[in-house]
Amino acid sequence: MKRMLACGLLVCAAAASVAAAAAGLSAQNQAAQDVAITNARIVVGSGQVVPSGTIVVRGGRIASVGAGPANTQGLRVIDAKGLTAMPGYIDGHKHLNMNPNINGQLQSLLEAGYTTVLIGGGQADANIALRDLVESGKANGPRLIPSGQIQLRQTPAEARAAVQALAAKGVTHTGEIGLTPEPAPPQAEIETLKAIVDEAKKAGVQVNVHAVSSPAMVAAVDAGVTRLVHLPNKDWTSYEQAETVAKAGAIVAGLIAFGAPNIDRLSPAPAAVQWPKDNTARFRDGKPWPEAIAGANRDPKGRATGTEGGFTIINARRIWDADPNHNTISYSTDQNATDLVVLEHELKSFSIVFSMADIHKIIGPNAARYVGMEKEIGTLEAGKFADIILLSGDPTDNIYGMLTTKVVLKEGKVVVDKR
Repeated sequence: MKRMLACGLLVCAAAASVAAAAAGLSAQNQAAQDVAITNARIVVGSGQVVPSGTIVVRGGRIASVGAGPANTQGLRVIDAKGLTAMPGYIDGHKHLNMNPNINGQLQSLLEAGYTTVLIGGGQADANIALRDLVESGKANGPRLIPSGQIQLRQTPAEARAAVQALAAKGVTHTGEIGLTPEPAPPQAEIETLKAIVDEAKKAGVQVNVHAVSSPAMVAAVDAGVTRLVHLPNKDWTSYEQAETVAKAGAIVAGLIAFGAPNIDRLSPAPAAVQWPKDNTARFRDGKPWPEAIAGANRDPKGRATGTEGGFTIINARRIWDADPNHNTISYSTDQNATDLVVLEHELKSFSIVFSMADIHKIIGPNAARYVGMEKEIGTLEAGKFADIILLSGDPTDNIYGMLTTKVVLKEGKVVVDKR
């Protein structure tokens, strides 16, 4: 069924501008192809690595993955020549909005390796318009999953109605619902949140909650929430609190790099966003860190405290270890600096306490589970969408191999080719 483009005047005007700019998209990006990727190192995403093999794609989905050659008759053959194939990256929480440069932003995401993005905030209609812009072929971009705002400052009955309104639009995710982090969420917020969770189960809507302290995180889980947008960055998460998250089957969408200073960047970026390599800690916007952070923890003299202690990094590992299957941590960025720079900053922070195999699970199958698409994306396995990136580096060695995307296929369509 063809979706109708829902948008207001300003959104539609921006969409028209983007459509004009994107009119030159090639025919190969408009329809799924039957493709064979040969001579590739294959990082399946499930822990398996094929040193050299072939991926066969039919009708936009993976037909087979295996070592060595395969029957490629009738297929468009992409000879990887030793490049590494990985599942396309999944960002479980990022803010996007319609603007005159949206086409460039979407292209930037693709070129960094992202094939799926959950839009984490904003109005449902605007997010639907962004999704439809990509799905219609008017813009080249990753798969966009829309969300819609629901406020806690309303009655439980009003919140239930807001959930049903989202479901009526076909939106299956709330935007981030912000719980008061300190000292803990008030009871009124909890009661409204419980109503949202209850109604969302009936309506088939996933509830995503912004809980940046450990008490807020536990309060959200106790209210029935299983998708947490951010790791706690206000305090240390205890073993007991981590076990609460794990036992509930909940998952936290990373943003591990909040609180990790950005010092040296190795990934290429336009000159306009090249920060000086002067051994000065900087925040994700390139400004001095952490004093530039609005709302950072402060002592009585106004000095930043706590956040720079690396809470997110240690809390991520503790929550990860609380689950023997390691399904509790996934990936998100929540920032709009140059996408390759953001990817590097996040992966650097993950690499402090996680192995490369862990990181592949976090940005692949765990992130797919976070956005509710674990049966469709996140690993290179038969039956799943052919969301595949080809990298010139070795992502099994270190995080820098994950910054070298050369080719991107989304549902079997070649949407980026920088070879």
